[in-house]
Amino acid sequence: MAQSDGLLVRFLIRWVVSTIAVAVTAWLLPGIHALGATFNDQLAALILTGLVLGLLNALLRPVIIFLTLPATLITFGLFLIVINAAMLWLTAWLLPNYFVVENFWWALLGALIISIVSTLLHALLRA
Repeated sequence: MAQSDGLLVRFLIRWVVSTIAVAVTAWLLPGIHALGATFNDQLAALILTGLVLGLLNALLRPVIIFLTLPATLITFGLFLIVINAAMLWLTAWLLPNYFVVENFWWALLGALIISIVSTLLHALLRA
């Protein structure tokens, strides 16, 4: 039971970190939006977006990384940013009434910011 509690806590922490990272990105970039008429609607959209992005990163991203391993190796890992952008783009596609990424270039820049914010938040939580 203690092991499943630890998994749940780690999942919730990752969800919160992902939601905060998406919120910071949507605040910084004009090409990425959480949709909603009120602050509460936008917050709900960000929470849902954080959940979907986290699930895609947990379930689909490892498969895509494996399938694109040659490109990742040739680019010394830089192709991972493209994969992260694709996950963000797919999240927006799955949630058209909640989250918008205007084009792939915004997704690329957004993925970079989400990666930086997530890394910083995880480092702060470990400290």
